[in-house]
Amino acid sequence: MLEEVERWLATRSWSVTDRPLHRILAAKQRTGQSVSVVLPALNEEETVGDIVAVIRHDLVERVPLVDEIVVVDSGSTDRTSEVAAAAGARVVHRDEILPRIPAVPGKGEVLWRSLLVTGGDIVCFIDADLREFSSDFVSGIVGPLLTDPGVDLVKGMYDRPLAGTAGQGGRVTELMARPLLNMHWPQLAGFVQPLGGEYAARRSLLEQLPFPVGYGVELGMLVDALHLVGLDALAQVDLGVRKHRHQDGQALGRMAAAIYRTAQLRLARGHLIRPALTQFERGEDGFEPRTYSVDTEERPPMVEIAEYAERKVA
Repeated sequence: MLEEVERWLATRSWSVTDRPLHRILAAKQRTGQSVSVVLPALNEEETVGDIVAVIRHDLVERVPLVDEIVVVDSGSTDRTSEVAAAAGARVVHRDEILPRIPAVPGKGEVLWRSLLVTGGDIVCFIDADLREFSSDFVSGIVGPLLTDPGVDLVKGMYDRPLAGTAGQGGRVTELMARPLLNMHWPQLAGFVQPLGGEYAARRSLLEQLPFPVGYGVELGMLVDALHLVGLDALAQVDLGVRKHRHQDGQALGRMAAAIYRTAQLRLARGHLIRPALTQFERGEDGFEPRTYSVDTEERPPMVEIAEYAERKVA
């Protein structure tokens, strides 16, 4: 297995500089594939506008790589929608998409619904809390999909500094996701950032995958894609440095629980004995328990949704 991972690292791990923009554009023109960029956003007014503006300037107006930029607002209470629209994105509210199925909170829920309001043959997901954003994040992960027909999903990899210290971000990755992958799906051990929010995939793959509604979506997508299309259809691209807002330890604990649950279902397709996580906070009378539910729902592959099938026929 180690030899297979080493071979994959040598043949399916690239740098953003390996595919110059002119080569990517030529491949897009030759193949006729369209590209959608999706930003799931919840209260990201400080950063979402700059990200949209950079993508629009560099990859829509300066060169025709991106065909649409869609921000899916998952219930923001700030000016996320207004800022994103002013910067040039098409903004769609999560609850307006597929209203027949009531929406639940969670990142995976937003990504799943975005397939119904985008049209690109390639869908690129970008988190909306990135700072000092570069359009290389989009072109870097879209490039292999346009130039190599054997690649179906591309993850971004990068350094994640924490409080100015290099390599200390991605705590849930190192403490939860990486051990799980190495022990249970060792073919995926070569992914540097398996939980990273910047990745692109062919619609033909995404529409066949179930989507965990919460933070388990990235791990679930990797595992399911491995079984559906195989390791050589998966790749990663080095994008440099990723700067974003970091969660506190309690939030990371809830993320880890959701990721563990996603892995557990894929190992046994069983049920959690207790789909909840109790954490502790110090109060006036000592440590007080706070119990949070763990995401236990997944959305089915989009090809099973009638409204999506009707849209494809139309």
